[in-house]
Amino acid sequence: MIRELAEIDVKRGQEAEFERGVAEALPFFLRSKGCHGAKLFRSLEQPTRYRLIVDWDTLEDHMIEFRNSDAFVQWRRIVGPFFAGTPRIEHIVVAIDSADQMSPANGLEGSA
Repeated sequence: MIRELAEIDVKRGQEAEFERGVAEALPFFLRSKGCHGAKLFRSLEQPTRYRLIVDWDTLEDHMIEFRNSDAFVQWRRIVGPFFAGTPRIEHIVVAIDSADQMSPANGLEGSA
């Protein structure tokens, strides 16, 4: 599994509309091949900056299947007008997960 990390700057004053648009457009992601979910995060320090994290089976599911689909066109149609610039996209994988450390063998179960 890979994660798409999109950093999106939104036009000032349009944050609420952008969030509503993302909520409306999420089904386009969720119906796409290899998509397992998405979360939108908003920066506390820069309230017009968001991070969208989408879980995909493979890089190809995002970059080929989704990006070349009508679902991507619909996503951009709904939320694109709120973008202050071009979103910055990268793909990440988990390197370390604290959940792996939360085990009885480490004496940490349930202490999070």
